[in-house]
Amino acid sequence: MRTVTGVPSDQALLSRRRTIELSGLASRSIGLVCTALYAAGIGAMSPGQLASTGMRTASWVAVAVMLCGNLVAVGSLRRPGSRWYELRSTVQVALDVTVICGFVVVSEDLTRETTWPLMALAVVIAAIRQRLPGAVVVWALTSAVFVAAFPHSPDVPFVLGGHLMIAVITGTQSSSLVRHLRTLQETRAALQHQATHDGLTGLPNRAHLAGCADRLTGRPLGVLLLDLNGFKQVNDTHGHAAGDLLLHRIADRLTTAVRGLASPGGETPVVGRLGGDEFLVLLPGAGHDLVAAAGERIREAVRAPADLGDGVRVTVGVSIGVALRPAGGEATLDALTAEADAAMYREKHRRRQAA
Repeated sequence: MRTVTGVPSDQALLSRRRTIELSGLASRSIGLVCTALYAAGIGAMSPGQLASTGMRTASWVAVAVMLCGNLVAVGSLRRPGSRWYELRSTVQVALDVTVICGFVVVSEDLTRETTWPLMALAVVIAAIRQRLPGAVVVWALTSAVFVAAFPHSPDVPFVLGGHLMIAVITGTQSSSLVRHLRTLQETRAALQHQATHDGLTGLPNRAHLAGCADRLTGRPLGVLLLDLNGFKQVNDTHGHAAGDLLLHRIADRLTTAVRGLASPGGETPVVGRLGGDEFLVLLPGAGHDLVAAAGERIREAVRAPADLGDGVRVTVGVSIGVALRPAGGEATLDALTAEADAAMYREKHRRRQAA
């Protein structure tokens, strides 16, 4: 799942935001054109039919405000994952509410036409963008405006009651949809993590490591294949639960050991588990010196005694096989791992001969 500085950018959520912005642009543009034609007296409208200069002025002000709303919508459409999206959405709601309330108050006052049902549109817009809380807030604002402008209108009960029903229905549905999308997003992220990480240690698995290596194709890469010495004895003596705990301890130590070993290009190491007692360390941009430094840190970290509880302390060692891919190299992770495995086998063979 990609992210944009603290803002989740799940594709379903981004798609919903784009749809909202497109529908907002389309509906607002329709209102803008109709209002402009009304103000200009074009088509079915004629200047003589306009109630007053005040109505004409109010219409042109509404056109300007709607144009501002469309400009904000374009920015939101272009960057739906921006940290400013919610603020822009709130601004659009405020502009739309201003236009609708202003039009209703002016038209009902000057033309005596019944236009208060348009206030329901403001409530629906708020529900879509700001869910139930936004719908209720806009219902309260539009109701307050109507009551303040027309306190003795017989339509007051309909404005209050009818629009509250609309706010609750549309706001609840919008909130439910957003919760559903967030649940899907969290489930997708969990499944993605399970597919790319080791269930026992939480380290990246082979698939994740392969993806990292593929993204570094053509660039220098150091690969360290690690195999624990003495791990089988821990399992046989203390049980698999103790062995699993030891693997978890080693995973933490490896992550800590290579921390800070960034390449000259600032790329950080990646520690993963292949399975069993085998681990793999990727060192992007690494040369011989960085690989040697990483190997020393790893050996020192692994051979420290590990406390497994109940008074059990064990010590294991590690065999390390190294493979280096130079700049411009095309070797895959499988090829590099095979090369590192052969180097590790040679190290184990030399150790057995020395013993």
